[in-house]
Amino acid sequence: MTHRIVLTSSKGGTGKTTTALNLAVALAERGRNTIVVDLDPQGAIGFFLAKEDSEWGGLAEVMISDADPTDVLLTTSLPTLRILARGRIDPVDTCEYELQLHRGTALAETLEAIEADGSVDYVLIDTPSGLGPVTRAALAVGHFALLPLQAEPVAFRTLGQVLRVLDHVHQNENPSLQLLGILPTMVQLDNDPSLNVMSSVWSGFGGVLETVIPRSEVFTQASEIGIPLSFLGGRTRPEARRFTLLSDEIEARINNMTGIEDDHEHRRLV
Repeated sequence: MTHRIVLTSSKGGTGKTTTALNLAVALAERGRNTIVVDLDPQGAIGFFLAKEDSEWGGLAEVMISDADPTDVLLTTSLPTLRILARGRIDPVDTCEYELQLHRGTALAETLEAIEADGSVDYVLIDTPSGLGPVTRAALAVGHFALLPLQAEPVAFRTLGQVLRVLDHVHQNENPSLQLLGILPTMVQLDNDPSLNVMSSVWSGFGGVLETVIPRSEVFTQASEIGIPLSFLGGRTRPEARRFTLLSDEIEARINNMTGIEDDHEHRRLV
């Protein structure tokens, strides 16, 4: 069974793309067949991996040229990880691209096509910042919403907006959508504003994940090279282990929410 996880936030700079990519790698390294879908009109996944704006085909080719979605999936050095990139669009066409995603059925049909063989465990959908048409399109077809929350006051003040939208989509558009969790990111517990935000989140909201992602220069180092954290040379960084822990927690939470027992370990023992 495929689980679609939409990463969303009402504010930019919360670490959605960093989380989407590194979580996808952690799941793939556990043997889960995972696809990352880049719905950001700016092509955030491609930029994170140091690719040129027009280097990769992807969803845009499916929407504009009727390309087969399985033909534009990008393979990676991990056999269990693939990427559906944004594709090649002129920046001046961004508005039309967003409206077409929101109004049409291309996204739903594309996801169904890449999941059709039944082998995909997780689809992680990276959305642009804000709660506009692209994010709404993703939430309309998602199963779970994961909310990266930057541990700083402005981001915390916008949390209610995204929760309101999630509730609206669940009630009116997609009853299958569930809140998977709130993921604190860029956490600095030795910094009073960050600590105050965390105290408020822990005490005032349900669904906060136990795993938190700290603020660290290692994220900048990885993005400068254009690779996930676990691909950095040398010893395994503690920050990369955070995403391993996050993948554990997310899988356990999904299994609990769906009532489906994880059978991956049984398959490995045969």
